[in-house]
Amino acid sequence: MSSGYVLVVDDEPDIRELVQDILEDEGYQVGVAENGETAKQMLRQRRPDVLLLDIWMPDIDGISILKDLKANEDKLSFPVIMMSGHGTIETAVESTRLGAYDFLEKPLSLAKLLLTVEHALDAYKLDKENSGLKKQLYAIDDPIGKSAAMTKICEQIRQIAPLDHCVLLQGESGSGKSKFARYLHRHSHRKNMPMITVTVAGLNKDTLVRDLFGFEKNGKVTYGLIEQANNGILFIDDIAELDLFVQGRLQYLLEKGEIYRVDGIGPVKVNCRLIAATHYNLDELVNNDRFRSELYYLLKVKPVRIPPLRQHREDIPDLLNHYRDRFVQQDNFHYRNFSVAALNRLRNYEWPGNLMELKNIVQSLLINASDEDISVEEVDSLILNQKNNTNNNTSNLMHNPLFEIPLKEAREQFEKSYLEYRLEMERGSVGKVAQFAGVERTHLYRKIRALGIEVKKPGKSK
Repeated sequence: MSSGYVLVVDDEPDIRELVQDILEDEGYQVGVAENGETAKQMLRQRRPDVLLLDIWMPDIDGISILKDLKANEDKLSFPVIMMSGHGTIETAVESTRLGAYDFLEKPLSLAKLLLTVEHALDAYKLDKENSGLKKQLYAIDDPIGKSAAMTKICEQIRQIAPLDHCVLLQGESGSGKSKFARYLHRHSHRKNMPMITVTVAGLNKDTLVRDLFGFEKNGKVTYGLIEQANNGILFIDDIAELDLFVQGRLQYLLEKGEIYRVDGIGPVKVNCRLIAATHYNLDELVNNDRFRSELYYLLKVKPVRIPPLRQHREDIPDLLNHYRDRFVQQDNFHYRNFSVAALNRLRNYEWPGNLMELKNIVQSLLINASDEDISVEEVDSLILNQKNNTNNNTSNLMHNPLFEIPLKEAREQFEKSYLEYRLEMERGSVGKVAQFAGVERTHLYRKIRALGIEVKKPGKSK
C-alpha cells in the first residue's frame, strides 16, 4: 500500500532517527535532512507528501523555509507540520497563518505524531478531491447501472485496479470516463493517495508545460500537477489534445519514471500511475502523425472501452432517477416523478451526448416544473428544442465573428464570456466554477485576474 513520502527536517540526530524509524515502521517512505539548506536541496529533488519541519535550526529557521514555500502560491502544495521544543503561541499562530497544517511541541508524542501525519495526508487528499471532480454529492458513488455492459466494465476495472500499469479509457464524449477513472482509483492500492485530474481543455495552452511539469526560478521550486500526483494517480482527460511536444515529455515520464521541470537543473523522480481518457480514435491520430505511436503503445497495455448510453439503455431509468435525486438534494429542485410514458421515451432516445446530455435534460425538466409528474409531451418538447438549437448553432457557426480574429484573441473572448456566465450562475463562487469547469482553483483565480473579470458576490437587497 502506498502511504506517501515524508521529509523530516531536524538538526537533532536522535529526533531524526526516531521519527524516521517510527514512520518507516508504519509503511511511509522517509527522507531526512539535518539542516535547512539540505532540506531545500531535497525539496527540489522530490516533492514530499508531508513535510515535518523543525523551527529552530542553525542555518535557516523553519519559518523562513515555510515562507519560501508559500511565496507566490495561494496555498502550500503539500501539508507542513512544524515542530519545536521552544515554541510559543505566537510562533504557532505565525506557522498557521503561513499555511502550516499543525504545530507539534517537543518532546514529541509519537502517537500524536503518527495521527497528525495521517490526518494531514487525509486532509490534503480531500482538499484535492474537493477542488476537482469529487465535490458534488454522489460523485464518489460507483458507476450507475446493473446492465450486462456495466457489470462487465466494473468487473474489468476491479481486476486491473490492483496492478500498476497505465490504463486507457476510450469512449464517446460524455460517456462517463472520468467516473470510471475514480472507480479505478478507489479500488487501487493507491486509493489513500490523491488522484490528480488534468482536464487538458481547461489548462492555459501558454503555460501548459509549466502547469504539468512544474518549474524552477531563482532557486525556488513550483511543483506541477504531475508531481502532485506522486505516489497517487494522474488522470489526464483528454490526452489526445496534448501537442506532440508534451506527449514526448509524458512518454519520457512513463519510460524513465522521471521528469524535467521547466528551467530545472536536473531530473526529478516521480512515481505515479497514469490513467488516460479520450474520445478520439488514437489509431487514426497515430496514422496521421498527430499522436506519438510510442506513447500510444505505452498507454494501450490495457485499454478499456466505455460504451455509449444507447448501448446499455436498460440503465437509463436508474440514471434518470439518480440525477433527479441528486439535483433535488443538492440544489433544492422540486421533486418530480417520471411518468411511464416519459421514461419509455427517454429510454429509447439515442442520447448523442450520453451522460452529459442526460444530466442536462433532467436538470431542465426539474427547472421547468409545472406538474408533479414529468409527461411525455414535456420530454418530446425538450428533445425537439435541443435538436433545433443544435441545428441553429451549426448554422450560426458559419457567421461567427470570432472566426474573423486571431485564435489567441478569440480564445480570450470566449474564456471571458464563459467565466462571466459561470460566475453569475454560481453567484460569484469561484470554487464552484472551478469544480464545474474542471480546473484548479489557483489557476482559475489567475485566469480571472488576467482577463480583468470582476467577481461579484451577491449582496443584501436594499
